[in-house]
Amino acid sequence: MPFHQAGSIRYFTFDNLTDPAVTHAVFARHGGVSPAPWDSLNVGGYIGDELEHTYINRVRSFDAVGRDPATVYDVWQVHSADVICTDEPRQQNIPHKKADAILTDNPEVSLFMRFADCVPILLFDPKKLVVGVAHAGWQGTVKRIARVTIDKMISVYGSHPADIRVGIGPSIASHHYEVGPEVVQQVAESFRAQENSLLESRNGSKYLDLWAANRFLLRQAGVEDIEISGLCTSCNQNDWFSHRGEMGRTGRFGALIGLNR
Repeated sequence: MPFHQAGSIRYFTFDNLTDPAVTHAVFARHGGVSPAPWDSLNVGGYIGDELEHTYINRVRSFDAVGRDPATVYDVWQVHSADVICTDEPRQQNIPHKKADAILTDNPEVSLFMRFADCVPILLFDPKKLVVGVAHAGWQGTVKRIARVTIDKMISVYGSHPADIRVGIGPSIASHHYEVGPEVVQQVAESFRAQENSLLESRNGSKYLDLWAANRFLLRQAGVEDIEISGLCTSCNQNDWFSHRGEMGRTGRFGALIGLNR
């Protein structure tokens, strides 16, 4: 689970996704042009930073891992369980589609999403040569976005779950993720018997383990090769944007995955 440095850009990769057939990265917050509180490699638009800054930062991110910025496919993330399959980049004059997972089998497409505490889930099927990325906050998790994404890989690309490798990226750890009664209820309804293993009680409050919840969903779908980064965004704000840790005034870091020719 090493960090890499490309000029001023620092990024994280998963051991189990390190393969000549795929390029992937979860970009730390360094090396960009955005001012505080979005400093500095913010790729999230419409959160107060200048859009020109976010564009420059995205280009720098792509350049750092040798991907053409014109190959990007990204979406408007809305905490859903909707999955998009694409075989071409997003044309820049076309509005973003709303979804929280993207899949492709085309090496000319680079999948890209933005995060600041929610869970980045990167997926790679080395047999069918399919990659994907999903965005799982508490809402996406209780809607079972991880399981839905695996099901889509099976139905569209013919993937076998046992072949799929998954990385669960930097995101908020359970000890920083206190949730209220409405979230507790939805976790109980979605996970039933697993509720107690995913919700920790401490000093009269409940704390949700998003890593364990998404690992459970993936294993339930038949995925065996799962790597969890173990990096808490709230604990490590020097590297990662954290919506909770920075009281909502922060940027978004990017996660990228794409097939190589």
